[in-house]
Amino acid sequence: MTNFSDIAEEGWVKNLLPKPVRPYALLMRLDRPIGTWLLLLPCWWSLALGWQLNQDQITLLELGYLYLLFTVGAILMRGAGCTINDLWDRKLDQLVARTADRPIASGVISVTNAVLFLLLQLTLSLTILLQLNETCWLLGFLVLLLVFSYPAFKRFTYWPQFILGLTFNWGALMGWVSITGEIDIPSVLLYLAGIFWTLGYDTIYAHQDKEDDALIGVKSSALALENSTKPFIYTVYIITMAGIFLIGWISEFSIPFYLVCLIAFCQLIWQIRTLDLDSPNDCLKKFKSNRFFGFLITFAIFLG
Repeated sequence: MTNFSDIAEEGWVKNLLPKPVRPYALLMRLDRPIGTWLLLLPCWWSLALGWQLNQDQITLLELGYLYLLFTVGAILMRGAGCTINDLWDRKLDQLVARTADRPIASGVISVTNAVLFLLLQLTLSLTILLQLNETCWLLGFLVLLLVFSYPAFKRFTYWPQFILGLTFNWGALMGWVSITGEIDIPSVLLYLAGIFWTLGYDTIYAHQDKEDDALIGVKSSALALENSTKPFIYTVYIITMAGIFLIGWISEFSIPFYLVCLIAFCQLIWQIRTLDLDSPNDCLKKFKSNRFFGFLITFAIFLG
């Protein structure tokens, strides 16, 4: 069982922000940006891919503006998602040492104030969304169904990681659509590759809480897979890379793209080969390392 809080004793949130603001920053997980990165990186992939294949439709200045919009949007929507998750899980979080100190579970933020803060985050996110085209508006509203329902899935299925994959990689569709105005094969392949990537890294993450989850009745892929976890992660990571290589092939990308992708694939293999599934600290370390994989794929696509 975990016996530590996932809220750091020290950090910029506690040292720099005014005291009344700190609980809301912690609720958004601003002190732990890995979740924002994992939400944002598929957006960056998609924007890079959309630019590579449609350079006649967008200037570098316009591309930079889209990167800014998606980055701010990812911070806000990750915060909104965490708020929704913590509202759903406030009673369960009280039963687990790692999550008991979260602002809603601990009572630092009331349910009413959390809902009001959620509305603020969604309103600000809407202002970002309205800067994009109408097809993005539709996608932005559709993903709310996943964002609001995701926390419920861990209560009745062992595969909430799949729903998280559908949710966290939505930006792989939206980034492309923000440039082209329509969903096309490259963006769909990128979305699917991202889903399998998420199945891998979030299964690693789920192993941190597997004993606590089993005790309180929360389901996860870690509990479903048990000793088959590593073969499963190998499989989904290989599918992830197959999808990315396929995108490179149909996009007629050059050799540098494949070389950087090979380095990224080695990073995934390193995760699995060195992973200690019975060490929460090591699971968290390997989970966080996925940002470097995401950076490499972004770089590879820009090389094209």
